[in-house]
Amino acid sequence: MPVQLKTADEIAAMRVAGRLAAEVLDYVTPHVRPGVSTQALNDLCHAYMIEVQGTVPAPLNYAPPGYKPFPRSVCTSVNHQVCHGIPGERVLRAGDILNIDVTVIKDGFHGDTSRMFYVGEPAIQARRLVDVTYEAMWLGIAQVRPGAMLGDLGHAIQSHAEKHGYSIVREFCGHGIGRKFHEDPQILHYGKPGTGLRLEPGMIFTVEPMINAGRPAIRELADGWTIVTKDHSLSAQWEHTVLVTENGHEILTQSAGTPSPPAVVS
Repeated sequence: MPVQLKTADEIAAMRVAGRLAAEVLDYVTPHVRPGVSTQALNDLCHAYMIEVQGTVPAPLNYAPPGYKPFPRSVCTSVNHQVCHGIPGERVLRAGDILNIDVTVIKDGFHGDTSRMFYVGEPAIQARRLVDVTYEAMWLGIAQVRPGAMLGDLGHAIQSHAEKHGYSIVREFCGHGIGRKFHEDPQILHYGKPGTGLRLEPGMIFTVEPMINAGRPAIRELADGWTIVTKDHSLSAQWEHTVLVTENGHEILTQSAGTPSPPAVVS
């Protein structure tokens, strides 16, 4: 399908949805601590979306072709879980790293973002992976401007991760987003400069690299959703939703609690 360029009204609606998604993460942040279950975090996010924001949790019962409905309102991926972790009885322990992935629907438009969290004090190796993944996402976003190519974005992410000895998960990618959860284009987190789709003002898509401390190979658990590293190495992911503007880009998933850009892009 052709990439949809968003109108001014659609962009305004996406700004609202993106901010609200980020505010769910702001809300749940103080609750991420040792002893809390991922189900409890899901329930807090769900209640905040429904009762406070008046948003719809997009993941709940989401069922793309070949998948059974996702049973929770957010994704919680712990340690070697790469993405799409299903909240449940698992209790977080000091030293864990956690990704919470939030997508809300507001007035028919989707806002999609995720952050990494430390549960207590992380190991040095875990903090390094999380930091490098955050830097890689931002370096990819920094390439977003009219006339740039998607390969430029992917190359920036890949080269930064591999420079630090990490690997890129290739089976999952970012995506266009708007009235639909997943639209074209696909946003690969690896690539060659000057290749791929040329960016145009009005495009909106996610940048959400998944980076493994070990090898890139992954596998799916029996629940049909949770993706883990085959070698049980740690994995990290950050995600923003980005608009291509006339002169550059705008990050739509920012809120009062959004972490600041890293030094590599400031």
